[in-house]
Formats: sequence, structure tokens, C-alpha cells
Amino acid sequence: MTTGTPAPPRSVRVAAVLTFLQGLGGVGLAVALAVRVIGGATPAGPILGAAGVLVIWFGGAILASVLLFRGEHGARTPVIVTQLLLLGCAWYAYGPSEQQLLGSLGGIYCVVVLVFLFTRDGRQWALGLSDVNEGDKAD
Repeated sequence: MTTGTPAPPRSVRVAAVLTFLQGLGGVGLAVALAVRVIGGATPAGPILGAAGVLVIWFGGAILASVLLFRGEHGARTPVIVTQLLLLGCAWYAYGPSEQQLLGSLGGIYCVVVLVFLFTRDGRQWALGLSDVNEGDKAD
């Protein structure tokens, strides 16, 4: 955590942990795709390309979640963008892919993370207003 910056509230830290778990799942999916290609089950080009994109995307999500957990304000936006992108993936799984259970669970997970990020304490921390609230409580 940087000096002079208040620690993030519990809700923001929970959102960071949940996003970290999503990132691990995404990297795990990329590894599974690469193993499948190595086993000779599918053509290498498109699948390895998708695995590379997943590693970059979810590696960034892991980095952002760690920074958010440590209290970096700038890491909140990449976590929010990741949740919004994954909401689109959940919608596609629910609708066009006809995987209603997976789509529903994925969508609910993303909404829960967003709710944790947009709690009153989380918004105040993101805006840097937590010092003002501490002063108001003393009066």
C-alpha cells in the first residue's frame, strides 16, 4: 500500500479477491487450451491465439486485482472493465450458446463483484473521501 493512502474498505478487498479468482480461472482455461493443442486434439493456430489473448487479459486482471487489494485507486477501473466484459461473455453463454446455467452463474458472479466495488464505502474510498468521513466521525 502506498504511504498516505487509506486502506481500501473490506468490500473493495472482497471484489479484488473475487477478481483474482476469475483471473486464475482464465489463465487455467488458457493452459487447458494449450494442453489440448499439444495433445493434438485441435488445430494449433486459432486455439493458441485464443490462449494467448486469455493469458494477457486475465494476467492483467490478476495484476489489477492485486494492486486493488493493496489500495491502488487506479486498479479499480480495469477490474470494472473486466467485469463488464465478462458480463457480455455470460450473456453470450446464456443466450446464443444455450448454456443457461453457466451464463447465469457467470453473470451473477460479475454483478456481485460490481456491487462490492460500488458500495458506499467503496465509492468514497475511490473518490478519496474516506479522510473526510474519519474527520466527521470525530466531531
